[in-house]
Amino acid sequence: MNNLVIAVDGPAGAGKSTIAKIIADKLGINYIDTGAMYRAITYKCLKNNIDVENTDEVVKLAKNTDIDFKDNNIYLDDKIINDEIRTVDVSNNVSKVSKIKEVRNLLVNVQRNIGSKSSVILDGRDIGSVVFPNADYKFYIVATPEERGSRRFKEMKEKGYDVNLDEIIKDIVDRDKMDMNRKFAPLVKADDALEIDTTGKSIDKVVAEVVSKIKA
Repeated sequence: MNNLVIAVDGPAGAGKSTIAKIIADKLGINYIDTGAMYRAITYKCLKNNIDVENTDEVVKLAKNTDIDFKDNNIYLDDKIINDEIRTVDVSNNVSKVSKIKEVRNLLVNVQRNIGSKSSVILDGRDIGSVVFPNADYKFYIVATPEERGSRRFKEMKEKGYDVNLDEIIKDIVDRDKMDMNRKFAPLVKADDALEIDTTGKSIDKVVAEVVSKIKA
């Protein structure tokens, strides 16, 4: 496969990242978690006590930040931060950062640059609609808020966090609304994307379904 681009979009907790990582391994291509890029900026803002609703300060920070992916690890200013960006605080604030147009423009350029160099599978909110509108394959992964909340609850519990299922589900619903209604590059299913509902399905079943479409 030469310079293949696969776009995987969908709301938080639908399983995009897990699915995309496995498919990247199966096809021998690079995986880019675009959502992790926004989480990295959010994490750096919180770490530096920058108000994520102060657009000017967030943009200034983003312009002076280096984000990269190597071997399925995300690097922030040359440091791996895979776990640091998955905290509750980051999850609760990332939508405020990702809705900033200047930040999205900066990171979209990074994503397109990576995609221009090799075959990639990218997951996010606007890959098929904005970042790579001409992607070779587009998938829109969904699941009910309850299903997504249960997955996130289990994940956080396993990491030792004291979390509440109802609060997680509420946060997911609130984030969906924010992502879908932001003015710039909202969460949306591209017209030519194949929608796959992962509710009640195993990861293996969903991966097989996606791979079958790519190899068809």
